[in-house]
Amino acid sequence: MDSTALMGAVPRPPKTAEPADGADSPAETPKPRRGDRVVQLRAHQTDAGYKSVYSELTRPSIWSRIRTGLRFSGELLITFGLVVLLFAGYEIWGKSAIVDAHQGELSEQLAQAWEPEPDPTVAGPSASPSAPAKPAVHGTPIAGLYIPKFEKEWIVVEGVGQKDIRYAPGHYPDSALPGQVGNFSVAGHRNRATFWRLDELRDGDPIIVEGRNDWYVYQVTESLIVKPSQVEVVAPVPGEPGKKPTKRMLTLTTCNPKFDNYQRLIIHAELTRTQPKAEGRPAELGT
Repeated sequence: MDSTALMGAVPRPPKTAEPADGADSPAETPKPRRGDRVVQLRAHQTDAGYKSVYSELTRPSIWSRIRTGLRFSGELLITFGLVVLLFAGYEIWGKSAIVDAHQGELSEQLAQAWEPEPDPTVAGPSASPSAPAKPAVHGTPIAGLYIPKFEKEWIVVEGVGQKDIRYAPGHYPDSALPGQVGNFSVAGHRNRATFWRLDELRDGDPIIVEGRNDWYVYQVTESLIVKPSQVEVVAPVPGEPGKKPTKRMLTLTTCNPKFDNYQRLIIHAELTRTQPKAEGRPAELGT
C-alpha cells in the first residue's frame, strides 16, 4: 500500500499514456460558423457496404441535371431579354436623340446656305447672276419638310443613299425640286425620329416644304403600299413613267411594315398654294 494513503492523502490519478511520436491525435470537431447549416451524417449498412443517409443529396440525378439545365436556360433567357430591351430603348430614344442632334447641325448649314446673296450691281463686273445653279452635293441640306399633323419637321438633304439618309430624309436626285412641275420625291427611314407615323396621314392632310424664298403647301391625295421594285411611284407623273408632267407633286417613301423593309409605304401629295416667306409662316404651321 502506498504510504501516502496511510497518511490520509488523496492518491494521484494514474497517468495516461501519451501517444507515441508519429501517432495521430484525435481531431477536434470544428465549430460551425454563424449562418452555417450543420447536417449530421449517419451511416447505415447496406448490401454494398456502409453509406451516408445523406449521400443522395450530393449524388447527381436525372432531376438534378434537369433543374440545372432549366436554371441555366432561365438565366440565358433573362440575359437575352435585357439585350432586347436595351436595343429597343436605343431604337426609341437613343437613335432619336442622335438624329435630332444631326438635324440641328443641318438646320444651321441650311440657314447659312440661304443667307441673302450679294447685290450683283455692287459685286462688280465679275459677278455672273445669270450663271446656272450647280447641282446639290449629296448629303447637303436643300429644304425643310413639315408635317403639322405630327408636329414634326426635318431638314431634307440631297441623295437617298444609306449615308445620305442616315440622319435626315433625302431627295431623289432625278426628281423635281420643291414647287417645280413634276414630282418632288423624298425618302426617309421608318424609325421614330423620321417617318415612323407616315401611315397615319390621310387625304387632305397638309405637308409643308420650305424653300429659300417660299413656302410650298401640299395636300395628301393618296396613300399606298408597293413592292420595292415599283420605282414608278417617284416618276414625274407617279405611276406613269415617261409621261410629261403637268402637276406639281410631292411623294414621300419609307419602309413598310415597321421594323421591316419588304414593302414600301408611299404618300402622294399635290401642291395647293405657294406663299412667299416674306408674308410669314403658313397658317397650317400655326404661330
